[in-house]
Amino acid sequence: MKLLKRIAIGLAILIAIPLIVALFIKKDYAVEREVVINKPKEEVFAYVKYLKNQDNYSVWATMDPQMKKSYTGVDATPGFVSAWESDKDDVGKGEQEIKAIKEGERIDFELRFLEPMEAKDDAYMITETVSPTQTKVKWGFTGRMNYPMNVMLVFMDMEEMIGGDLEKGLSKLKSNLETKN
Repeated sequence: MKLLKRIAIGLAILIAIPLIVALFIKKDYAVEREVVINKPKEEVFAYVKYLKNQDNYSVWATMDPQMKKSYTGVDATPGFVSAWESDKDDVGKGEQEIKAIKEGERIDFELRFLEPMEAKDDAYMITETVSPTQTKVKWGFTGRMNYPMNVMLVFMDMEEMIGGDLEKGLSKLKSNLETKN
């Protein structure tokens, strides 16, 4: 009987520790990367504001060539939704919606992951003039993991997980736009 009591107390402590730790861990995260593209801002923005163009540079859009895609609304306008569905767990099912556009400057998206896990994150792309022939593009994600799931942020490096894919995507965007006539 004493052994069962000790096991129960031990299990309660093992369960309580992560829950207590989660109380003191941040819940929000943000990752942003940038690149300078040797093209005028108007040209760069005219390209990135179309969600369908992400198929040409986003790492995530190319993770499963068999992925089913569907679109609702008018691309490059608020309310446009790009949805995907894949049998691959690392791609899953979800959708991305344009929430706001400040013409020539910023696009805000909402990402809704439906499978294999439900989550909602915000993303954005910002264009800034560096010179008449150069544009800085910033691509970022912000998200929140509510208590007690935020304890996973201790083990997940969002900078590393998302940042590398953003850098690859921006590099491909730069290459695509600079080689385009």
